[in-house]
Amino acid sequence: MPEGRNVWLFSYGTLQLENVQIESFGRLLEAEADAMPGYSQTMVEITDPEVLRKSGQKFHPIVAATGNPADEVPGKVFRITQAELAAADSYEVSDYKRVLVRLKSGKDAWVYVRA
Repeated sequence: MPEGRNVWLFSYGTLQLENVQIESFGRLLEAEADAMPGYSQTMVEITDPEVLRKSGQKFHPIVAATGNPADEVPGKVFRITQAELAAADSYEVSDYKRVLVRLKSGKDAWVYVRA
């Protein structure tokens, strides 16, 4: 992967699952533990048949900004290519939108939050 084309992707949910990574990216991603300050997590019901098939889960976590820096959502950060970011976009349903956030580690990463 060329260095300049890599981006960070943060996951607090099903993008951490091996089967979702294999189906979406064709490989397992190397992960580092990190956290997203200023957000809290709830669950959302998924109805998209393809996402249900890949994840095997009817309810997925979803996050929203709280404005409180003491709130924090733990997860994993992955270094991925632009093509893999597009694949992640295809996996996520319309309940989510992709935004750039500053993680606890100081990394700026893409993450899917409540739309």
